[in-house]
Amino acid sequence: MQLLKYKIKLARLDAIFISHLHGDHILGLPGLLNTLSLYERSAPLKLFAPSALKGILDTIFAQTHSYLCYELDFIPTEGFEIGDVIHETKHFQVYLLPLEHRVFCRGFHFKEINKKPKFNFYKAKSLGIPNTHFSLLKQGNSITLENGRIVEPDEVHFEVEPPLSFAYCSDTRYHEALVEHIRRTRLLYHEATFLHALKGRAEATCHSTALEAATIARKAEVSQLILGHYSARYKDLAPLLEEARSVFPQTSLAKEGHIFKVQDFADA
Repeated sequence: MQLLKYKIKLARLDAIFISHLHGDHILGLPGLLNTLSLYERSAPLKLFAPSALKGILDTIFAQTHSYLCYELDFIPTEGFEIGDVIHETKHFQVYLLPLEHRVFCRGFHFKEINKKPKFNFYKAKSLGIPNTHFSLLKQGNSITLENGRIVEPDEVHFEVEPPLSFAYCSDTRYHEALVEHIRRTRLLYHEATFLHALKGRAEATCHSTALEAATIARKAEVSQLILGHYSARYKDLAPLLEEARSVFPQTSLAKEGHIFKVQDFADA
C-alpha cells in the first residue's frame, strides 16, 4: 500500500532484502508477493532473507491456496559471510552487514558501481564539436573533427562523481564491528529505538540508543545519518534527534514518504 501511495512502480522491484524475522519486517511480505502476482508480474524476483522465511511463506501460500505467477528466487542470507557481495546489477552491488539482535539479523550495504562521467555540453560546444558527435563522446569514443583534431572523451566530460552508497542497519544493539564495513558511506540508516537514558533497556532488547547510532555514524565517518525504529513511548521525537546531533550533527529523522538527498561529503 505504501509503494502505491508514493507512486513507486511495482514493476521496478527486482530484489527484496529482509534483515530478520520479526513480524514488523515480514508480515506484509505475503500480501506484497501476491499483489505482484495479481498485477501479472512475469519477471523473476529475488528474495534475500533468513532461511526460515521460506517455510513461513510456503505455509501461508498453501493454507490460503495462493500461488505466484512468477519465479520467486529465495536466497538464504545464512549462506553468506559478512562483507560478501550477495547481489549485483550493472549499477550497484549489495554487501552483507553484521548486526546483533535477539534473532539472526543482517544489514545491507548498497554501493554504486560503473558510474560514468557526465557529459559537459558547454565544453563540447566551445570546442566546435558538432551535435551529431555528442553521442559518440558520451559513449566514451574519441572523434576526429574536420580540421583533423582528435577529441578524447575526457576533454568533454566532468570528473566522475563519487559513487553513491547506502547502508541499511535495522534492529541491532550497538555493534562496533559494523564501523569498518560502512566507513565513509554516503547515507546510513541506523535504528535508534531509545534515548540513552534507557541504555539498559536498549541492551536488554538488543536495540540501540540515538546516541549510540550517532556514535557509529561518527566513527564510520559517514556523510549523513537517518534515525528510525523509534519506541512507541516517544510521542515527541525531537529529543532523539537532539541527542544524536550532539554527537553527529548531520543527522535527520526518518519520516514516512520523505525523500532524502544523498549528499557528497563536501556538502555534509
